[in-house]
Amino acid sequence: MIKSSHSYLFQITKRMMQETGEIALLIGQIIRVSIPPRVDRNELLKHTYRMANMSLPIIALTAFFVSGILILQSSTFVKQFDAKAIVGWATGFSLFREIGPIMIALMFSGRIGANNTAELGAMTITNQIDGLKALAIDPIEYLIAPRVYAMVFSLFILTTIGIGIAILGAMLFSIVILDMSYLTFYRSLFDNLYPADFIHGLVKSIAFGIAIALTSCHFGMNIRQGAIGVGHSVNAAVVSSAIAIILFDFFLTYMLA
Repeated sequence: MIKSSHSYLFQITKRMMQETGEIALLIGQIIRVSIPPRVDRNELLKHTYRMANMSLPIIALTAFFVSGILILQSSTFVKQFDAKAIVGWATGFSLFREIGPIMIALMFSGRIGANNTAELGAMTITNQIDGLKALAIDPIEYLIAPRVYAMVFSLFILTTIGIGIAILGAMLFSIVILDMSYLTFYRSLFDNLYPADFIHGLVKSIAFGIAIALTSCHFGMNIRQGAIGVGHSVNAAVVSSAIAIILFDFFLTYMLA
């Protein structure tokens, strides 16, 4: 039983190291087509518009109601201690630095990362990528790099918009639930927060976008079990992205604190 457990852990560790090495090679290939830039601009613009447009409704809805949850959770404490003066600061601080970037990245991963993996996986098992190579078209230049850059830029923009919607939602819920004036919330928010707090979240969004893009492209390009493998790769991409987001968040919080 112990030997079996050790063998399983060894296989998991070996697979993780293999996947990490392959992602590192993918990064090198993307850098190769980026210096000097040889990324297909039409594909870049198409994917950026599609990814941002597809994600905006769910991101906006999530951001709005997450802010409402924050106000509901804090309402008992605020009413008990008459702490309305810190509501704007506490909400903005948590949304700017942690909750906003993480929640939006996880939603983006489930919506766009999974879709990207499925698309690339379908192209892989139907030999479309091999067809591009036969036509002397570099798949990294034509397919992968535009998607990576589009996902990073889209998540950056969506994080900015999502946090803005969350702040407006928090102000609205504060007025309705806590009977606060918008001026009290506004002063609490902008008198105690600084641009560095907002930049903190945007830096995280870039790192999260890179993690989602690389994992989704990697697993999409490395289908190993035919059509059945597409489902496995989508699952692996979403799980890996979530783990990468949490790890990136920990290290970035430590370095930027």
